[in-house]
This record gives sequence, structure tokens and C-alpha cells, in this order.
Amino acid sequence: MYRLIDDYLENWTVNPHRKPLILRGARQTGKTYAVKKLAGKKFKYFIHLNFERYPELTELFVSSKDPQHINRSLSAYFSVPVIPGETLLFLDEVQNSPEAIAALWHYYEELPELHVIAAGSLLDFTLNKLPYSMPVGRVEFAYMYPMTFVEFLYAMEEKGLADYLPNYWPGTPFPAALHKKLLDLLRYYYFVGGMPEAVKTFVRDGDLQAVEKIQENIITSFQYDFAKYGTKKQQQLLREVMRFIARNPGKEITYAKINPHEHSKVIKSALYKLEMSRIIHLVRKTSAAGIPLEQYADEDKFKAVFLDIGLANRLTGIRLTDLTEIITEGEGALAEQFAGQELIATWNPPYIDTKLYYWKRDVKNSNAEIDYLLQWGNEVLPLEIKAGKAGRLRSLHVFMALYHKGLGIRLYTGLPRFDRNLQASVRLKNTSRRITYDLLSLPQYFTGFLKNILENLRKKSA
Repeated sequence: MYRLIDDYLENWTVNPHRKPLILRGARQTGKTYAVKKLAGKKFKYFIHLNFERYPELTELFVSSKDPQHINRSLSAYFSVPVIPGETLLFLDEVQNSPEAIAALWHYYEELPELHVIAAGSLLDFTLNKLPYSMPVGRVEFAYMYPMTFVEFLYAMEEKGLADYLPNYWPGTPFPAALHKKLLDLLRYYYFVGGMPEAVKTFVRDGDLQAVEKIQENIITSFQYDFAKYGTKKQQQLLREVMRFIARNPGKEITYAKINPHEHSKVIKSALYKLEMSRIIHLVRKTSAAGIPLEQYADEDKFKAVFLDIGLANRLTGIRLTDLTEIITEGEGALAEQFAGQELIATWNPPYIDTKLYYWKRDVKNSNAEIDYLLQWGNEVLPLEIKAGKAGRLRSLHVFMALYHKGLGIRLYTGLPRFDRNLQASVRLKNTSRRITYDLLSLPQYFTGFLKNILENLRKKSA
């Protein structure tokens, strides 16, 4: 299956200034598959050292810091030659061998011509607790996520649609037939999700019960990992928090709503552990006073996006029968989960660990909230998510009035449109203010192509 990371990895192989690459991502998002695919396409030889399968080989990285000596031992063990430029050395599940992570420093310094990739599912914990000096400046990172909607389209053999979307120019007509087909496919994605094994099974067999089973097994594997995080009580709390996030995407988190009987510090710790395992992504509140958005973020106010929309729906107990007939009470929340998941995976290149932000105004009788704020160059763009074809834009109007922005974005289920010089009246502090701004309205399936569309809009306006 085609993955967006494929092109990035291939470019890494030919970069003369490359460093050993650490591939980070949650369990079962396809890291090993992507590296094996790269090896088969670009290399004559491949050594796949999985530290869960070969824990005894950690000793090689303990007894010597010399890459040449380590390579001779690996070559003898796997009966595969290690030749710079021809061999890809893959250190898989490397969280089980901190010594191997530390050895990347020596590979960069002493054998930079050899291609080395390390990957693991719980790397963030290991990197934070590394007992050795972190090879800062001697390694580079890339991040993997579940399959995006465009990757889902490729898997569904809808290459025509996948190639059509990024080339859309705002303001031009969009065929209604394509729109309907894309909304139908999006509906499938909402419940199948983007975990590669689930997508592969759905495409191959169309067996929704098999998809459910795979999703359930993945969730069980996450919970199995919780055994590494502490006592049974702490593990139970992690499961409780995980299910709460899956059932409440897009809602500002209140510790008491998760568990009114548990101390807030304990719940906060559980949230951060789930974030480090990349099962959830915390979305911080920001004042939107300027860029970078992170500078104005409130670390104690946040929402959360679950790793994968399909897994999130599995945790809510939704049964996969006829996907076109499933109606849930949280359609708006699903739309926000989908948008967040897509933005995390596509808004930045793979070497950036994308963080999301939202804006909220807590004023009596005049609350307002923008689902996501995006930093586009030196601009801050507000992004509103609507579950249907219509819906009030009061919060967007308030934001535009307060921050004098010229462009707002709405994701919804209607056809694409671009409204120039949209006018609205906003009431602030008992006074009415007239505002004018441009509104870009896009169907939700455009989320992963948002940067492309904005670039096309900029070219059109130039």
C-alpha cells in the first residue's frame, strides 16, 4: 500500500547530508512495513534487527562502540554483507535497546555512508529516560501516523480521486458526482479508520467483522503496553482515560469528568503517558496573540485527538454492519476527530512533530471557540469544523472581529466554495461591529490537502 512516508524515505536515502534516521509512531502504524518496502526498492542487502525477537543482540552494542566491529558481528549473525551504499541496517523495536540508540552517534561520526534506520513503538519513553547521552545533532527524526484519507483512497484503488483533489483551485466548479462519491468513501474511512491492517483487510475482503476484530486486537495490544507503566490501578486509569478521549474528541478536558474520585495530578500524568505513547494527541488552548502558537499556549487547558478514528469508534462500541447506515449522536465530534487526525499527519513534513492548537473565549453570554488554529507561514488561520452542509459561524465571526484576520476556513459536507468579502455583524461588549473577510469552505475530505488548496488560492490571488 502506498504511504506518504515512502517518498520522504526515498529522498532520505539519496541525501548526501543524511543522518541515521529514527522513525517514531504508535504501534502498528506501518513503520516496519515502510522500511521493508524501502529496502526492497533501494537496497541490495537488508539487515532487520528486531530487538524483541533478538534481545541477545543488544550485547553487541554494549561490548563495542565501533560501528565496523558491530557490523562484522551482525553480518556474521544474519549472513548478510554490510556494504555502505548497498545495505540498509534496520534497528527495529529499538526502545528495547537504549545502547543501540546511543550507538547511532558513532554510526554518524565514523560510518556516515551506511544507511541506518531505527524505529520503535514506545520510543518517546525510552528517549526521555535514555541512560546514555542522546545523540543530539547526530540523528534525524521522522514521524508516522495511521493511513490518511488520501492513502485510504489509493488503497481503495481510487487514484483518480486522490490525484484530483490537491489540484483543485478555490472558486472553480466541483463536480457533484465526485463530491458524492468522496463523501461515501469518507464515510467508510470514518469507521474503518487508517490502521494499515484494518484498511488492507477491508480493501481485500470487505469483511467488516474482520475489521472489528483487527481493531479490537490493536486496542488490546495498547492495553498490554500499559503493563509497563506501573501498578494495576495505574493501568486501569490509563484504560479509563483512553476510552474517555475516544468518546469525547474535540471536548475540552475536565479531570473530574474522566474520574471524579481521582486526583487531577494522577489523571494528568495518565494523559501525558498516553500522549508519549502517541495513542492520543493533546490539542492545547492558545490565545492566538501571535506566532509561534506554542508560545501563547496554555499547558493546563487542552482537548485531545485519538490516534485513529476507526479505533476511536471501536472504543465507543459502534458495530460495523452497513457503514452507510450508521448514524451516531456525535457526528460533529467525529468530524473534529477526522480533521485533527488529518492535520497531524499532513500539515507539516514528516520530520516535524505536529502540534495542534485551538482558541476559546470564555465570556458570559458570549462564548466562542475555534476548533483549530493553523500557522501558515507568518499567518494564523482559524479553522471551523461543521458536521453538515450548514451551520452558524458565530464563533468564527467573533474571532475575525477580535483579531482582524482576512481569511477564515470552514470544513463541512457541502460543495467547495470561496466567498470573497463576506460581511457579518458581530456584537462585542454591547457594541455591534461590522466585519469583512474571505471564507474558504471545503468538504471535509479536503483536510489532508489544505496546504495545497491554500497555495493554489495564493497563486490565484497573486
